[in-house]
Amino acid sequence: MRGPATVRSGAMPGSSRAAGLHNVDARTTPTPRPARTTSVREDGLNDSDETDVFLELTVLVGFDQDLAAEATRTSNRIRGLLTQFHPSLERVLGPRLDHSAVTWLLERYGSPAALRKAGRRKLVEVIRPKAPRMATRLIDDVFDALDEQTVVVPGTGTLDIVIPSLARSLGAVHEQRRAAQAQITALLEDHPLSKVLTSLPGVGVRTAAALLVTVGDGTSFPTAAHLASYAGLAPTTKSSGTSIHGEHAPRGGNRQLKRAMFLSAFAALHDPASRTYYDKCRARGKTHTQALLRLARQRINVLFAMLRDGTFYEPRTPRLA
Repeated sequence: MRGPATVRSGAMPGSSRAAGLHNVDARTTPTPRPARTTSVREDGLNDSDETDVFLELTVLVGFDQDLAAEATRTSNRIRGLLTQFHPSLERVLGPRLDHSAVTWLLERYGSPAALRKAGRRKLVEVIRPKAPRMATRLIDDVFDALDEQTVVVPGTGTLDIVIPSLARSLGAVHEQRRAAQAQITALLEDHPLSKVLTSLPGVGVRTAAALLVTVGDGTSFPTAAHLASYAGLAPTTKSSGTSIHGEHAPRGGNRQLKRAMFLSAFAALHDPASRTYYDKCRARGKTHTQALLRLARQRINVLFAMLRDGTFYEPRTPRLA
């Protein structure tokens, strides 16, 4: 891959339309596309290749997000049933449903009775190959939870049928997401902006792909403010009469981009500069969500500059407005 300062050449289709937009409407803004090139580049990609990568990423990112929504629905269904029939067990297994060992366990032992019948020693043995570090602790937590509840709630027996089926579905969705991520990763490796995007704290493979399919190389947006408006991250103040009700993000904007920026802002809280900015927002009385939205908006400025200049992220503590 060539140097980041020469990542792109040419202009993105639709730039002239976007240039006149100050309140960008996600429904009317042209779909970002990869920058046009006039020859085969040093990274081996020509115009047709980059367009193909962009289109494939668009399909895969949409598919992955559908799978994520399905995983959330199925997880919530499992947690709801466990809460209804055995709350203590839900507190142990619910937060760990993303782990393949837990879905595997519930596929085979879906009820409190099935877990007890299998026994502590057997469960540790069958789980250890899938979760060497957590096997003993997990099963100990499971049996502690089983001991906490002595009353059998009517209808608990149905868990033997429902929970394994849901756990099997959840495991399949997780497997599909892993396969999709592998394909997305392979496609990103061929894209000249991949390393630029992933240099930003909190931006991993999935987020980088989402940014590429929603923003492209950024040339559709003449300023960071345009990009923030498109993302629905330009703050507004609600007021009625003489009352001001506080700062909120607009309801509009591109949901996919807004979600990517919000989640990456949360993931970036381990970064010292991002954490400092977040803490300053909280010190000024902002709620957790408001502070994250402010951080996401500030990161729009950083993202815009990185795409414009083709440069990697450079840590610096941002100033509060």
